[in-house]
Amino acid sequence: MAGTDADVLIVGGGNAGISLAARLLRDGFDDVTVVASSPGHRYKPLLNYVAGGQSTMAELERPMADVVPDGCRWVRDAVESVDPAAMTVRTRGGLTLSCATLVLCPGLVEDWDATPGLQSAYAEGWAASSYVPGSTPTVWPRLSSLRSGSVVFTVPPEPASCGPTALKPLFMACDSWRRSGVLADLQVRLVLPAATATGLPEADRYLEDAFADLGVEVLRESRIERVDGDLHSVTLATPSGRRVLEDVDFAHAVPHYRAPRFIAEAGLSADATPGLVDVDPETLRSRRHDSIWAIGDAADLATRPSGGGLRKQVNVLAKNIAAAREGKRLSRYDGYTVMPITVTRRTLMLNEVTRDGSPSPSVPFIDPFVPRRWQWFFDRYGLPQVYWRRILRGRV
Repeated sequence: MAGTDADVLIVGGGNAGISLAARLLRDGFDDVTVVASSPGHRYKPLLNYVAGGQSTMAELERPMADVVPDGCRWVRDAVESVDPAAMTVRTRGGLTLSCATLVLCPGLVEDWDATPGLQSAYAEGWAASSYVPGSTPTVWPRLSSLRSGSVVFTVPPEPASCGPTALKPLFMACDSWRRSGVLADLQVRLVLPAATATGLPEADRYLEDAFADLGVEVLRESRIERVDGDLHSVTLATPSGRRVLEDVDFAHAVPHYRAPRFIAEAGLSADATPGLVDVDPETLRSRRHDSIWAIGDAADLATRPSGGGLRKQVNVLAKNIAAAREGKRLSRYDGYTVMPITVTRRTLMLNEVTRDGSPSPSVPFIDPFVPRRWQWFFDRYGLPQVYWRRILRGRV
């Protein structure tokens, strides 16, 4: 097929791609193209609430055609390869797109090969998670029906999309089990890839108390190595060696993730973080190609990815694309991120920090590590409306 030129070409139609496209159009760019294969768009933070029995898939899904901003061209295709020298993108459908500015925000993909047996366990319904949308609606019916037995929750290792938020279904399930009087009859285990849940001392102090209060056994610096759906067992790699958890009734097991292979194949990733786009974490510009930029889960930004972080990244990147063309000084992204975790059915801690872990509350003088009911209400009901009405329209 013949090539098509674009001024700004954005790879990815998630939060990052759509909100950036809308922001650039509002800032005066008139030739913006988004490459995204999915016919639908999801507000992903609500997936955890679906898994916790507090939302539905219908609330978080919209047709892609409804969220692509007016004036933006949508190429419904998947990226096959990128040629940084030629500034071209080749799609799976055979289209070659050339551009003056390339922004990579394709997100991450499940690395099923990293955990043998897990994909089969998903297909059989014995394992599922809020991270895999096709399985998410099955999580709460399984969790809420448990009255005894063993259940395992995992937090995914990096790279992952805001990994600590995988704790939300655990806390919502434990709250429900406690209120129905069956928590003491359940063996609840949590698999953490690091020594603590967030790496933030202020947040982890509260979370450790919550784990102890709920009777959750925390398996630290561990990750799933394989699962056996027939035996209902989970094999972990731990600091002391391999450990097998047997007779598991249900596993909220989040798969491992990786960046799309075309990033490394194009020579755009760093050796230290294989697969992620190697960019200056403050300017968001490729260290190797001045006209290539990246944000979101697949960018190496030295901070945990999150939707809140994307709001800051889009703001900085939109300014920097314009500044770079005019030879002006580039703006800086301080690594702000937010890791909202529900700790009961109706309370949530925000955990807003900069790259170095310093508190960075959106509401001045509010401790971002203290769980509050209004924060839960805003995360569950307020922020989705802000997302659909303002963020995806480039107004935040």
